[in-house]
Amino acid sequence: MKIGLIIAIERELKSFLGNGSEIEALSVGRLTVYRTKLYGHEVLAMLSGYGEIDAAAATQLLITWGGCEAVFNFGVTGALDPLLRVEELFVVRRVCHYDFDVSPIDPVKKHQYAEFPDEFIPLNAGLIRKALSVMPSLREATVASGDRFVEAQADKRELRALGCDICDMEIAAIARICALNNVPCLSVKCISDTYDGTGTDFEKNVISSASKAFRLLLKIIQSL
Repeated sequence: MKIGLIIAIERELKSFLGNGSEIEALSVGRLTVYRTKLYGHEVLAMLSGYGEIDAAAATQLLITWGGCEAVFNFGVTGALDPLLRVEELFVVRRVCHYDFDVSPIDPVKKHQYAEFPDEFIPLNAGLIRKALSVMPSLREATVASGDRFVEAQADKRELRALGCDICDMEIAAIARICALNNVPCLSVKCISDTYDGTGTDFEKNVISSASKAFRLLLKIIQSL
């Protein structure tokens, strides 16, 4: 399988670059695509940068230019549930793009894209089952995804009320672009900052939490 891998930030990228495989760096315009082999699968990885716009562009590039048959994502996430703790792992079941709203002018719910039945974008059920077979204790999560780092507890309560467990800044774009291209999508997340946490906690835990998520993703790729 030819797998695209979207990685948001450089501190998460370190986990991939240090995996021990031979990695080739390819220039695509001003962007860099990292090509390697993992357990017999060709992997094209990109550092997308923060946010939905850059994540969408990177996802489409890996599908259109790279010919990827599936797109994976790993990275850190913030907790919206007060009971969740640093370094807890999740596989993403569905995502709500909470910054998106055309309900005043179209017959849809708030946060809903018209091609989906509700405000949640689903990820690939088969890949989720594969992740759960690799780690049966792994929890499924609903993500609130948007273009801001969520730190204030009032904002976290609002996103929690949408039915979301964790939050990030990229997976809504990745999942939607994959759906539009009929390409399966998988995302593994690891908590870096808790409900009570701040940007300081993110900075403290981002490298260790990203590494834990990547180790799980490697096991999933090995099982394919």
